[in-house]
Amino acid sequence: MRRKTLHLLFLSVALISFTAIVEAQQFYFGADLSYINEMEDCGVVYFENSSSKDPYQLFSDHNCNLIRLRLWHTPSWYDALNEGKRYSDLQDVKKSIRRAKELNMDVLLDYHLSDDWADASNQLVPSAWLGVVDNLPLLMDSLYNYISATLLQLNKEGLLPEMIQIGNETNKGILLSPQDNQSGWVLDWNRNSQLFNTAIQAVRDVESQTGKQIQVAVHFADPADVAWFVSQFVANGVTGFDIIGISYYWQYHQPYTSSLTGDVIAALITAYPPYKVMIFETGSIWTTQSHDNANNVLNTVNPSYSPASPENQQKWMIDLTQEVINSGGCGVIYWEPAWVSSDCYTQWGQGSHYENATFFDFNNNLINTGGVGFMQHDYDNLSAETAAMSGAGIRITLDSSRRKAILQFTENTPQGSYRLMIVDQGGREVLSDQISKTGTLASQLTIDIPALSPGMYIAAVWQGNAVVARNKLLIP
Repeated sequence: MRRKTLHLLFLSVALISFTAIVEAQQFYFGADLSYINEMEDCGVVYFENSSSKDPYQLFSDHNCNLIRLRLWHTPSWYDALNEGKRYSDLQDVKKSIRRAKELNMDVLLDYHLSDDWADASNQLVPSAWLGVVDNLPLLMDSLYNYISATLLQLNKEGLLPEMIQIGNETNKGILLSPQDNQSGWVLDWNRNSQLFNTAIQAVRDVESQTGKQIQVAVHFADPADVAWFVSQFVANGVTGFDIIGISYYWQYHQPYTSSLTGDVIAALITAYPPYKVMIFETGSIWTTQSHDNANNVLNTVNPSYSPASPENQQKWMIDLTQEVINSGGCGVIYWEPAWVSSDCYTQWGQGSHYENATFFDFNNNLINTGGVGFMQHDYDNLSAETAAMSGAGIRITLDSSRRKAILQFTENTPQGSYRLMIVDQGGREVLSDQISKTGTLASQLTIDIPALSPGMYIAAVWQGNAVVARNKLLIP
């Protein structure tokens, strides 16, 4: 889908200036471990250094601090597979949450709001709600009661997640009828916004009833499209969430690089300061080989990380994570690093469709030189979080030619190195320039910028990993 550009008609350049308050935040090194219970029931044993080990303990020992788990409404299709046991339903999720919380890892619960895989191409309503799919009030009521009931049940058992994800890769909306789901890209913003607000309200009401804080996330696939989706959410009154989650896989989202994805994150944080941004899904292969007859879903790597190897898998993850950190994001979650091969069947074949992208070799032994190392890497800018500087006193303006940015520092502006960044609303970088403020007196810097086409741009001044000033630039 092509990104939309906002063309705003104004008689002159409108400049709205404000200073950001940036709070220190935890960085999440996450793993989606939704498959582990199923793998273990299929006979899989995980190893580290050739010794068997509980996989949750293994990930915790390697600095994983967030576990993502999917929840399907009624995955009855499991009844015809293997021994007929269902996974990623509420009972299975309870087991997984308990394992994570016993090791003090936070949990992100991913409501697929479907009986089967929901993604950018499929958002089929649960079969239990088919009868009300075209009756929006009744569908909203079903959605509210479902989220409220499941969360209150989890809370009763001491399993309330720290984060809730409303839908999975919701590029085409949520809770679609079979007809709409099959008709291509259909997005009714009136319907979609009411459903999302209903789901968010259900979470907020659970917060009120339990006295516990829950972060609410929305989730989109493809960095190229995320800014447009967020702008449409906000324009249609869906603003009660806390986190913007992004799926980014090189194979599906090329030519977007890690650097361009970082620019998107920086633009989102700059344009929408209330929200945090995370990579909710990513993955990279460590081999092009297979260990079973199930076709693998990832088979290619960015040419800069070729050939596929454990070392290049780790390097790709480290480089992506560093870009997320540098851009102000608050986490990276690797999708299914433990979905190894087994004798069990999926809907499409016997084995795993992802064993070449896990953190384990074909003997289920952790590859210490592989992707798991991204969780323990010594990153720049991670621990040295810049404190909020409400008194930084930095102002950004444009001269009359609109080809020069003028940065004005007051006497209260701390000395040091800063970075001026201008991006369009799609996350494309227009300018990135290092600047410095020396001396204790008020001062001014003039920086040449490219000619700006009509539209909205965000100018931000960063110091370290914090935005200390932002401006919206509206160009007629």
